[in-house]
Amino acid sequence: MKKLAMALTSVMMLLGSVTAFAEPAQEGAQPQQAGPMELLVSLLPMLILIVVFYFILIRPQRKRDKENKNMLANLKVGDNIITIGGIVGTITKIKDEKIVIETGTRTEKQPMTMERWAVREVVKPASSN
Repeated sequence: MKKLAMALTSVMMLLGSVTAFAEPAQEGAQPQQAGPMELLVSLLPMLILIVVFYFILIRPQRKRDKENKNMLANLKVGDNIITIGGIVGTITKIKDEKIVIETGTRTEKQPMTMERWAVREVVKPASSN
């Protein structure tokens, strides 16, 4: 991802330097107004960069956020989860934005209360009967 961003930056710098080597102004000549085509050519690298960043960075992040929000909304009692801190457990109770999970061995279950947003992934969804 970083290599791609560096490559895109290099291309944009190259495109910018091409416009910098345009015809030099003659001595005593009046400065010319930039026409719409020259303006478009000078803004084109920036527009391309914005579009590329949208498709490489922003759009995939929005997709991941949507999937994560959907996963958190569909948590059920009995789901085996992993939290953002790496704790593995089974959901035993859900109340609004709080969940209670059980961790530990079969003989020593330890309940823990945490926020719903602290769930990273559902390892094994509860089987629906």
